[in-house]
Amino acid sequence: MKKIEVSASAEIYKDVSELSSEDKMLMEKAIEIRKTAYAPYSKFNVGAALLLENNEVVLGNNQESAAYPSGMCAERVAIWKAGSSFPGIKIKKLAISASSSITKVDKPVGPCGACRQTLSEYEINQKQPFPVIFMGEVGEIVKTESLLSLLPFSFDSSYL
Repeated sequence: MKKIEVSASAEIYKDVSELSSEDKMLMEKAIEIRKTAYAPYSKFNVGAALLLENNEVVLGNNQESAAYPSGMCAERVAIWKAGSSFPGIKIKKLAISASSSITKVDKPVGPCGACRQTLSEYEINQKQPFPVIFMGEVGEIVKTESLLSLLPFSFDSSYL
């Protein structure tokens, strides 16, 4: 038997004011698009903003359905929009913000497992990591250097 250790590192910022100007702009766009999410069932709004290498910003927010859980997360809305509108353009970074009309979201909210899996394929295919920056509606912000750092032992097309 062999044992390995898996670790991840992240930068923690106390709030948006500590971010670089580019990261702050991207997070502000995620916050704005979060406000128009369609979340009448969960009351949990999420916004995602992707910065592409061509400097386009692609936005997405969660979209729910009465046929719960057949809605879609903000991150996958944004990544698939980027993939269809800007095929082959690399992702520079992703910002995510979440809020709730039921309770204050005061800790960082990272992508769910399904989104991590979907986003990881884009990172693997572009052969270049992209940072993921995420927050709740207030409080600390987490910034990782790579999406894959959030998903060790990921499943990819090499298994197919």
